[in-house]
Amino acid sequence: MKRLLPRTLFGQIVLALFAGLLVMQILGLWLMLDDRSKLNYKLLAEYSAQRMGGIVVVLDQAEPAERPALARALSVLPTTLSLDLPWQAGNAETSAAAKTFMRQVRRELGAAREIQVLSLEQIDRDVFEAHFQRASPHDRHEQAEHGGENASRRPIFSRVVIAQAKLGDGSVVTFHHALPALATDLPHRILALLVLLGLSVLALSAWAVRRLTRPLAGLADAAAGLARNLNQPPLPESGPQEVRRAAEAFNAMQRDLKRLIDTRAQALSAVSHDLRLPITRMRLRLEALGDSALRDKMAQDLGEMDTMIGDTLDFLRASTNVEASALLNLDALLDSVCEDMEALGARIHRSGQTRRAIAARPHALRRCIANLLENARCYGGDAVSLAVEDSGSAVRIIIEDQGPGIPAAEREKVFEPYYRLESSRARHTGGTGLGLTIAKAIVEAHHGTITLGTAAGGGLRVELALPQAATNTA
Repeated sequence: MKRLLPRTLFGQIVLALFAGLLVMQILGLWLMLDDRSKLNYKLLAEYSAQRMGGIVVVLDQAEPAERPALARALSVLPTTLSLDLPWQAGNAETSAAAKTFMRQVRRELGAAREIQVLSLEQIDRDVFEAHFQRASPHDRHEQAEHGGENASRRPIFSRVVIAQAKLGDGSVVTFHHALPALATDLPHRILALLVLLGLSVLALSAWAVRRLTRPLAGLADAAAGLARNLNQPPLPESGPQEVRRAAEAFNAMQRDLKRLIDTRAQALSAVSHDLRLPITRMRLRLEALGDSALRDKMAQDLGEMDTMIGDTLDFLRASTNVEASALLNLDALLDSVCEDMEALGARIHRSGQTRRAIAARPHALRRCIANLLENARCYGGDAVSLAVEDSGSAVRIIIEDQGPGIPAAEREKVFEPYYRLESSRARHTGGTGLGLTIAKAIVEAHHGTITLGTAAGGGLRVELALPQAATNTA
């Protein structure tokens, strides 16, 4: 059942409105048809009472010898008369409808008369057929064609009133009055009107709900993109009061986060920059040491410290998106990075091309590719492959080495800052633990993804995916 329900707030609100409107329309239609049926029955009953009252007055004023001829003349459908049927004592209908009908006839007559309403089932059918001319010969012929011998036994109309009244001289006149069948089908005009009204209300409700929920969709998109781009444009503070307050709070949170990260980056950058001055002085003083072995060890330690400072600065730059985006030739950038790696002794097998320019941050993307190639060269041997695949909507860069790879359980952890697989934690056995962290930060700043896997030869496979639409706004 839950699968059939809309998943969006817009769909759920529109569905609730539509369901409420549908129930309201069905109830309103039912009440309208019920009232119409009752009104029609009341009008038909009043008409029948007026006609029967008028006939009683006419027959009462006529001479007894003239009454049979008048009865035959007035026996026109839907009313037929009989002066031969005796008074059916004890067979009177006692229902509320019968009593109401008798009161209406008495009101039309304006005098107290004996009147009773009989039901068709209370009169013997043979007696009834012997005293009534229910229809003209043409009507009886049509009934015989459709129903044979039993056609005359079926009522011509859906409801029949059998009533008797006594004239002033005690004569009995029996009425057989057929009430036309009330319309039970749904009028097409009313149905079309209800459908038009429902569609109009539904369209107006959908427009209003969409207008109210659109800021919420923008808020969700902004919250999802905040982790990738802290410098994204602020949300428009419009819409209902609650939505405006939410947008204002989100914009304030974004400003606070940006200020906090900028302050942290500035502090760490200043500390890292200031540390390089004493490191430089220590290197100059090392030249005065006579012990070459001690001098070399201290120089190595100072080099590692300088590398850590440089990597930290690169990590901070990758996190703050300080570099502007520009159109660049990705093939040329990859060729340049490969040449630099080959100058360091790596053998890189290059394949695939993009054959078009993409929008990206040149220095950051170069740093990302260089970190990944350096990681492959250090841990996977000198033979490294770099492949480029362009699907039109995204550019994929695949780097594979021939090293031991990274266990599946460790592949997410290696993206954490300063996390290294070497248990010794010695700097000469590995980097600072920021190379993959910097690469991931740069890729995510371009709205892309980076995943680690296993290469065909068992080494590490690194795949970068840069969506074309995303890189255009990097």
